[in-house]
Amino acid sequence: MAFGVGVMGIRIGIKFFFGLLLCVLSCKVRQEGSMLSQYPSPMEEFIRPHTRVEEGGFTGDRSVLPGIFHRDPVLFMPATESMDSVNLLIHFHGSEAVVGYAIQQHSGWVGVSVNLGSGSRAYGTPFEGSGAFEALLAAIAESVGVPIRLVYLSGFSAGYGAVRAILRSEHYPSIDGVLLLDGLHAGYVPDRTPLSDGGTIDERDLDAFQRLATDAILGKKHFAITHSSVFPGTFASTTECADLLLRANGIAREPVLREGPLGMQQVGQSQSGNFQVLAFAGNTAPDHIDHLHALFYFMELLE
Repeated sequence: MAFGVGVMGIRIGIKFFFGLLLCVLSCKVRQEGSMLSQYPSPMEEFIRPHTRVEEGGFTGDRSVLPGIFHRDPVLFMPATESMDSVNLLIHFHGSEAVVGYAIQQHSGWVGVSVNLGSGSRAYGTPFEGSGAFEALLAAIAESVGVPIRLVYLSGFSAGYGAVRAILRSEHYPSIDGVLLLDGLHAGYVPDRTPLSDGGTIDERDLDAFQRLATDAILGKKHFAITHSSVFPGTFASTTECADLLLRANGIAREPVLREGPLGMQQVGQSQSGNFQVLAFAGNTAPDHIDHLHALFYFMELLE
C-alpha cells in the first residue's frame, strides 16, 4: 500500500511538473511569437453581400518600380488623354487590383500599390530613416513624367504602419492627406489589457495621427478614417482608436443608418473641418476586407 501511494505521488508530481512547464512555454510563446498578435473573430456573417472588385479590370499602364523594397511596388496610370499634372495616391497593403480599379474611377490620378508583408511593423520599419520614401517618390516621378500636384497616402489594415512612419518623418509637410481603411491601432497599457479590464490605450502609438487630425480640422490637410467593429482583443481596435482621436479633438460621435459602398452598413459619421470618421457595422473578416475593396468610393473623402 505504501508503495502504491508513493507511485501515485510520483505520477501526480510528474503531471504537475509538465503542466507547469507547458504553462511557462505557453506564456513565452505569447510574449515572443508573432502569430498570436490578435484573436481572430470566430463569427461568420451572411447578411451583407461583401461585393469584391474583380481582378484584371485595369486597362491603363501598369508598371513595376524595382529596387526599393523586397517586394516591388506597382504603379497604375489610367489610359486617358495626356495630363499636364496628376494627384498621387500611395496605398499600403492589399490587392493591387483594388488600387488599379480605384485609380481608373478617378480622373487625374495615378496610384501605387505597396505590399511589404504582414503586420504593421513590416510596413513601418522600412520607412524609419532609411531613405525609402524618397526613393519611392523619385521612382514614381520618373515613371509618371508629369508634375505631381498633391500626394495622398492610404493604408488598409496593417498598412497604417507605413503611413504612421512617414507622418513621423521629415516628409510630413509634403503629405496632403491620408485615408485609413479599417487600419488604425495602438497598444494597450498594460500590454494585452483591454479597456474593459482596466487597460488604457498607448497614446504614443497615435501621436502622428493626432497631429494630422489637428491640421485637418484647421483645413491644412485631409484625414479620413473608416472602421468596422472588429475587436482584436490584444491591442486597441480601430473603433477604440478612432474614439480616442475624436474625444481628444472634442468631436462627438454622430449615429447614422445608411447603406455604404458594396453593401456595407454605415452606423456613424463624425466630422470637423477636413477630419472625418466613418463607422460601419460588422466584426467578421469579410467586414474588414470590405473597407479595402471600397477604396474607389472612399477616395472621394480626399477630394
